[in-house]
Amino acid sequence: METAAAASLPLPEAFIEFLNQNGLDPSIYNSTIAQSTPRYIRLKPGYSDSETFVSEIEIELNCKLDKVEWLPGFYSIPPHIQIASTESYKQGKMYGMDAASGAAVFALNVSSGDHVLDLCAAPGAKLCMLLDLLGSSGSLTGVDIAKHRLAACRTMLQKYALGDRCRLFVANGTSFSLLPLQNCTDAFLIEETKETFKEWTPKRPWKERKASKARDGITSKLVAGTQEPELIFYGRHSGVVGLTKSELFRISCSSDSLDTGYDKVLVDAECTHDGSIKHIQKFEDWGWDTLERRILDAQRTDILTNLQFNCCSK
Repeated sequence: METAAAASLPLPEAFIEFLNQNGLDPSIYNSTIAQSTPRYIRLKPGYSDSETFVSEIEIELNCKLDKVEWLPGFYSIPPHIQIASTESYKQGKMYGMDAASGAAVFALNVSSGDHVLDLCAAPGAKLCMLLDLLGSSGSLTGVDIAKHRLAACRTMLQKYALGDRCRLFVANGTSFSLLPLQNCTDAFLIEETKETFKEWTPKRPWKERKASKARDGITSKLVAGTQEPELIFYGRHSGVVGLTKSELFRISCSSDSLDTGYDKVLVDAECTHDGSIKHIQKFEDWGWDTLERRILDAQRTDILTNLQFNCCSK
C-alpha cells in the first residue's frame, strides 16, 4: 500500500511500486532527506594530514570539513557546497569523490610497485586515487567499454598530471588479457626498422585519427569480446613508449599471467543505480519518464546484472 509520504513525492508510480515490491520505503527519496545526505571530497596525499591546509580548505569552501575516520584522506561536506570553482580543486589538491568509490580503492590495499588493473575505469576518480597511491612506482592499466567515458578519464589524468604510469584501453573487461608492461627497459631492445610508439600526444597523425574514427562504431564487437582493445592514452613511464604494436598487443598465456600478471585488480562494475538517493534525485531535473526508461527497463537491468557476474567470475 502506498504511504502518505510516498504519495507526496514526485516519483513515477512504477518506481514507487518497484520500491514497495522490494521492501523499501519510498520516503527515503524525500528531497529533505536527500539534501541532508553529505557529499565527499578527497585531499591528495601530503595535504590531507596538514591541519593548516584543511583549515585553508574550510575557509575557501566556507564550511567545516568532517574527517571520515575509516577512510584516509576523505572528508564530508554539506551537499550544497560546490568545489569546482575553488583554487584547491583547480590545482588538483582536492577531488570530489564518493566515499563508496574510495572504499573500493582502499580495500585493494595498493602497495608501492604494484601493477594494477582497473576493469571499469570510467569516469576516473578511482584512477586518480590509485595513481596517487602508486606514486612514482608500478603501473596502472584502465579499461572501459565506453570510449567517450574513458576519454573523460584521459582528460582527468592530463588535468592533474597523474598519467605518467598509466595506460587506457577501450575494451571489454570480461575478455581483456593484455599483461602489464613490467620490464620497461626491454621496450628499447628492438629492431630500428620497426615502427614503435612515440611519446603520447593528443595531436594524433591524420592516419591514426582516421583509423580511430572507423573504430567508433564497433561497440557490439567489444561487448562480444571479439574486438582488439584500442589504446587511447599512455604515459611516458607506462612502458608503452618504444614498443611495437605486436609487442604491446601480445596475447598472454596462463604461465605469463602467473609470472608477470597484475598484482591487484579493481572491478567496480556498472550498476543500475536504483539504490542511490543522489542519483535518483537527478531525475527530478532530467525528467521522471527518463528514470522509467533507464532504471526500470528490465532488459537493461538484466544486461548489467549479467555483466557484473561475468566480471566477477573471470
